[in-house]
Amino acid sequence: MTADGALARIIRAAGRTGPAAGERCELCAAPVPEEHRHLHDSAEDGVRCVCGPCAVLFTDSGAGGGRFRLVPRRRVRLPRIDTAVLGVPVGLVFFVPRADGTVTAQGPSPAGAMRWEVDAAAWRRLADQFPQLASMEPEVEALLVNTVQEFDQHWIVPVDDCFRMVAAIRREWRGLSGGGRVWPVVQEFFAGLTERS
Repeated sequence: MTADGALARIIRAAGRTGPAAGERCELCAAPVPEEHRHLHDSAEDGVRCVCGPCAVLFTDSGAGGGRFRLVPRRRVRLPRIDTAVLGVPVGLVFFVPRADGTVTAQGPSPAGAMRWEVDAAAWRRLADQFPQLASMEPEVEALLVNTVQEFDQHWIVPVDDCFRMVAAIRREWRGLSGGGRVWPVVQEFFAGLTERS
């Protein structure tokens, strides 16, 4: 039996026996639990949900011709970092270094994530001061910063954490300023972050 035939059989079986609703692996269509891994798709510059067996296939960074990279799980809380030197005018933002040396900053909004290009030289100077930033994996890890209200939190997190935060904010946003439901969601999100390697 060919690999394509086996994959088609798995997809059909998952469709018959899987739940009617819920997330599915975006590679093989198997149902995925609420807590599941993600792949960064460099061609789409986004993340894809994957089941455990498909995630294992991409533990090597060269798998899939390098198009897909498994998003790591590492979270590290950092000391206060003066990110104002990066020229981003918002207090809730995440910075994603790219393989080509560029860095993008993204902040949540009612329409999704807003995006800015960050001065690469300013990022390198900041990484010289904070070596943890230089250890970040391009495209799949982010520096997540919250300096809004009384918060002053800085984390290295998997990029899917950032997208989860953006989705939660977008879901709760009301009116021009976000309304009263957004900031409790942000507080709950940051309270739920725990360090892990």
